[in-house]
Amino acid sequence: MALNLNDIRALFERHGQLAYSGEPVTQLEHALQSGALAEAEGASDELVAAAFLHDLGHLLNQQGDTPTQRGIDDLHQYYALPFLRPMLPDAVLEPIRLHVDAKRCLCAIDASYFGQLSADSVRSLQLQGGIFSSEEADAFLRKPYAEDALRLRRWDDRAKKQDRITPDLGHYLTIVERAMRRNATA
Repeated sequence: MALNLNDIRALFERHGQLAYSGEPVTQLEHALQSGALAEAEGASDELVAAAFLHDLGHLLNQQGDTPTQRGIDDLHQYYALPFLRPMLPDAVLEPIRLHVDAKRCLCAIDASYFGQLSADSVRSLQLQGGIFSSEEADAFLRKPYAEDALRLRRWDDRAKKQDRITPDLGHYLTIVERAMRRNATA
């Protein structure tokens, strides 16, 4: 079953006020901030849509507050893909799928990156397989959309500021809709 725009809106309206795993923002605030950071850096509509939707799997597969504290990896990077694949192109889906591995890669290739991670991101890193070896990082960097996933990951990490002003849900749903329309005509 594919998610349409109304379904996505309903998920955020119904569950967007849930806490974002040990961070001072809600799920919706995190999504809006991620989209705003992508937009501020001039990302394409597809990459802005990916930034906005990258954690939609948390809303579809709810595991309670801060599941990492209970040793749970909810595999959110995969969970939403079957629901989005019929509507969106790989330019949206692949950065979403790869954003967890992008964290693992950044820890391997950027000596300062690990120290910038929140406590929950450090816990989830271990549950998600830990820091990539240099060979794993090299293999990741050769994947299509790896660079977009690295950009998305950095926005994801910065999208946890309490009371940050962003455009609203409707703004990002319009961007998702444009990506959906382009995908339908491609």
